[in-house]
Amino acid sequence: MSLDKELYDLVTRLASRLREENWRLVTAESCTGGAVAFALTELPGSSSWFDCGFVTYSNASKQMQLGVPSDALMLHGAVSEPVVEAMVSGALANTDADVALAVSGVAGPAGGTPEKPVGTICLAWKRRGKGVISRTLLIKGNRQDIREASVRWVLTGLLEYLE
Repeated sequence: MSLDKELYDLVTRLASRLREENWRLVTAESCTGGAVAFALTELPGSSSWFDCGFVTYSNASKQMQLGVPSDALMLHGAVSEPVVEAMVSGALANTDADVALAVSGVAGPAGGTPEKPVGTICLAWKRRGKGVISRTLLIKGNRQDIREASVRWVLTGLLEYLE
């Protein structure tokens, strides 16, 4: 598999920014199932700025690997800004990385609710020692469209966060 030119260029710009600051990145993914880490590692030399990725699809793995509080999951659900904020903080707490991103969502085709329809995606970004930024989007399309768009949104958001 390979990335389209637009995504490859986005990853290249992000890599340049991370190398510029000598920062390492960690990812915490749910609905994208590792697609963000895949996109990042398609770039040769990514080991100089990409530390690791967590794919925490279940609530239990979010708690065990990233320290997401059970209260946040019970009160807000896995697809929520409080949970992706906890995911991004946990990713930094469990690695030596400098920067983290997190994504969780309802990719479909099932699983949506009136409050969180299919296409609801929550994203978060954090730099060690700085505050968390999070955002919720509604992406239209099928499962593949939603997952691919989520990868682009979380990487674009990280680049904006770092600049």
